[in-house]
Amino acid sequence: MNVTVPVVENVLKVNDEIALLNRRMFSEAHVYVIDLIGAPGSGKTALLELTLEQLTGIARTGVVVGDPATARDGQRLARFTRHVVQINTGHGCHLDANQVRQAITRLPLSDLDILVIENVGNLICPVGFDLGQHAKVGLFSVSEGDDKAAKHPHLVLTANALILNKIDLLPYVPFDVPRFREDVRHLNQMAPLMEVSVARRQIDPWTHWLLAQADKAQTNASS
Repeated sequence: MNVTVPVVENVLKVNDEIALLNRRMFSEAHVYVIDLIGAPGSGKTALLELTLEQLTGIARTGVVVGDPATARDGQRLARFTRHVVQINTGHGCHLDANQVRQAITRLPLSDLDILVIENVGNLICPVGFDLGQHAKVGLFSVSEGDDKAAKHPHLVLTANALILNKIDLLPYVPFDVPRFREDVRHLNQMAPLMEVSVARRQIDPWTHWLLAQADKAQTNASS
């Protein structure tokens, strides 16, 4: 007798149930949570370093860092906040809700205003897993090429906000900005697209958006 076992559906169901518990925990602690997704080399950790630096004294921040190996990203970010937890996924290509749930037991959530989950460097695997975050942010970079939004539509479709990093490289690499913007808007007309340069320390659109969303969440929680 042939038996069909819906393994993928069961894994996602369990993940979503844990994500719901995470989201409740975040909401009860009044901490605004971002799931940051981007390819290797897009500048996720560098963006977070500068973000944490610029938010010092403005917002209380924490980070959960996902990476296949080493604690290097966590060590980099620990220079700007002591609230950092590193998750090494080994062969895993994404974080899941249970890994995040275990990590946040090591964080004082009620003492934080913003928590950023830096997902594993990947534009495919992390997209389908809800972590309990309030918003999903997709990060692209000029150095990756202008076709990446069209090639990874699910990330663009599900993102609450999108970032294009390394715009300082535009004079030196072939990147059609209007084409990239058009691809993004074809897939998602609502998510803001913020163009930044971490190398030049120009990330105001991102930090302003992040603080505004965190403030809005706090206001909604208080009302």
